[in-house]
Amino acid sequence: MNPPLDPGRMDGSKEKIILNVGGIRHETYCSTLQTFPGTKLCRLTEPSASTLYDYNPTTKEFFFDRSALLFGYVLSYYRTKHLHCPVDTCRSVLEEELAFWEISDAQLAPCCWLKLTNKDSQPEEFNVWDENEHADDQCLIVQVERRDFSWRARWQPKIWSMFEKPFSSLSAKCLAIISLLFIIGIVIIFCEETKAQYEYSAANLTIFGHSDVIHSIHEPYYHQAPYLLHLELFCVLWFTFEFSMRFFFCPDKKKFLRNPLNVADFLSLFPVYIELFAAKQIQKMPNLVLWLGFVRVVYLFKLLKIFKLIETPLILRVLSYTLKSIIREMCFLLMILAFETLFFGSLFFYGELLGIHSSYRADLHFTDINICFWWALITLTTVGYGDIIPLTIFGQVMAAFAAIFGMLTIIIPIPIFLVKFKGYYATAITKQKLKMSKKQ
Repeated sequence: MNPPLDPGRMDGSKEKIILNVGGIRHETYCSTLQTFPGTKLCRLTEPSASTLYDYNPTTKEFFFDRSALLFGYVLSYYRTKHLHCPVDTCRSVLEEELAFWEISDAQLAPCCWLKLTNKDSQPEEFNVWDENEHADDQCLIVQVERRDFSWRARWQPKIWSMFEKPFSSLSAKCLAIISLLFIIGIVIIFCEETKAQYEYSAANLTIFGHSDVIHSIHEPYYHQAPYLLHLELFCVLWFTFEFSMRFFFCPDKKKFLRNPLNVADFLSLFPVYIELFAAKQIQKMPNLVLWLGFVRVVYLFKLLKIFKLIETPLILRVLSYTLKSIIREMCFLLMILAFETLFFGSLFFYGELLGIHSSYRADLHFTDINICFWWALITLTTVGYGDIIPLTIFGQVMAAFAAIFGMLTIIIPIPIFLVKFKGYYATAITKQKLKMSKKQ
């Protein structure tokens, strides 16, 4: 039988100490606990330990109401200096236990670290993304209701939900269908209006390419079909009404204006008004027609509102979240791609100039280094339009290397994306099953 433990003399290498963790008694040497100074177990070997911790002088043991299973791995860490964990351990529980024993989770062995990382893919971030996705508006509406008891505060939640949440009521569904019809109509009108814009632009290019006499005789005239402008104006009036109602009844106007789709909705209101009020000036400024047509491209962003009418599939939501999580890696790879573009473009430029015979310099497909940068980018992305081709052996070798490095640059982020996506998708499926089980 071991001699009774004296907390005042725990310095000998053969001195033993008894720890009762979760009802399981562990007996080890004091020198083992002194392996990692500064930790809680190491302080148990100090003379004042019996007064600081739950020490039973009768049984000569320290008691801790913690996980006995995980403490076995903690004690093994002091013995072998290799920290492992059970297979079915929750990462949050493990981190809590290690924090109690004042051990950093960075000491975890690589095999167990990879195992926990694959099982648990940042659940806290995913919970915020999944559960609070639609909670902001409701919180803001509640705040407004608490501050204000006017008619606007009473009607704001209903009208806001009617315009922003198509499935909140029957009137919201009808409003969403009407809005969708207007969106489809404005896109069709946009496509039809491009015909007159192209004819006017082509006529200007043809005239300015000939003599002044022909220009004076065949001066182009921009003429858009009146019914198209009237239909476009009718659609834009509806969009103006819709945007005004959404802006007036939105809970947070700053957040509303920071939304890119709302900015696109605002910009789409102006082209038809400008064209109607400046009809006479358009004939004097040919580029104004094309610029107004260019701004009308924002009409196409309205098609994204169709996603409000259908429930976004889980896999698409996980895909969006995965892209956000690897944005840092993507930026780093874009920097590498930019360096490769400058490097191979410069080598191609000087390689072609130095390697080609002087009598064939007129056959070169570039006039400055910027065009070579364009060639390098197209080659690195393996597109290869064929508008610029190397004429020298050195240029052909550089083209081959550029294509190889471009493929490697594109392939590298694929495994990173797949690992992230797999983890997030597994977590999302688990959360969805838990929600369904709670509803049942």
